[in-house]
Amino acid sequence: MSASLILMQWLSPAFPVGAFAYSHGLEQAVADGTIADADTLQAWLTALITQGSGRSDAILLAAAYTAQDTHHVDATARAFAASAERLQETVLQGTAFCDTARAVWGIDIADLTYPVAVARAAAAMQIPLAETLPLYLHAFASNLVSVTQRALPLGQTDGQRVLAALSPLISDVAKEAETTPLDALASTSFAADIAAMRHETLQPRIFRT
Repeated sequence: MSASLILMQWLSPAFPVGAFAYSHGLEQAVADGTIADADTLQAWLTALITQGSGRSDAILLAAAYTAQDTHHVDATARAFAASAERLQETVLQGTAFCDTARAVWGIDIADLTYPVAVARAAAAMQIPLAETLPLYLHAFASNLVSVTQRALPLGQTDGQRVLAALSPLISDVAKEAETTPLDALASTSFAADIAAMRHETLQPRIFRT
């Protein structure tokens, strides 16, 4: 099985990490009316990918791919989570990814946050970092588009337009993350972080985060 096919399988919606159950705070933004259509969704995701948790995950993934001390990167990922729900999301998805990668491919990883788990699995299977980063970010954006389609009357065509518009940004951020040191980790998407915090008390809700 080629490296590209393995990577596509790992980052497919069918891979059992439960990504469909997490909205990354986006459900709160929909409830607030901040995200109401394709344009506001694209603006939200642009901020996440270029200034927020999408960019941060890419930097964490790149650092973990080459790290001598994986636990330091993983501890940084946990400390950098801006809310209890964000921490829950990355820990539970990472644990599920580790469990499946270990059971199917025999990769010796366990109890890692999601970007760190994907990085260590890719390194173990010799899947290039330059392939892993953009596909990871694309899967991140694709899942949040799917979330919005369940929370709003957002059509399939509009969802695909948003993803297509984000593709150049995803490529640029992935390339930048390859050489960005862990010490440069930063996030300025404060509205998204606050939405993730407020989601804990949102009722009714259909997503875990």
